Amino acid sequence: MSERTDVAGEVREAAAALVAAFGRNDLEEYLACFREDATFLFHGTDRLLTSREEYRSEWDSWVREDDFRVLGCRTSGTRVQVLGDTAVLTHAVRTTVATRAGREELWERETIVFCRDPSGRWLAVHEHLSPAPGAAG
Repeated sequence: MSERTDVAGEVREAAAALVAAFGRNDLEEYLACFREDATFLFHGTDRLLTSREEYRSEWDSWVREDDFRVLGCRTSGTRVQVLGDTAVLTHAVRTTVATRAGREELWERETIVFCRDPSGRWLAVHEHLSPAPGAAG
């Protein structure tokens, strides 16, 4: 197996941990997968979130205002591009959420940019979600 393939596998593992924590609605574990200065761009949010703490504050407002909870998350079609100590991961995301309005399935596309920190750990530095083509919403 080439070094490039090994690195792609490491990025896939980092992404799997991130998605698993998100799917369990484990905000602490999920946010720990990101650098503190990570940025987040979501189609349902009116601005770029410029840090983990800003995202945490936004998440907390979703919970407070709408009783938001993630019930599960699955991905498919994962592709990893390794660019030295940076990697770009793209995939399709199917998320089940609950709010006061009820249960909803979200079909989205996601790009996550990872960078390798000095310890060798891959951390997400940017997350961008968009609705999947043809997704209801």
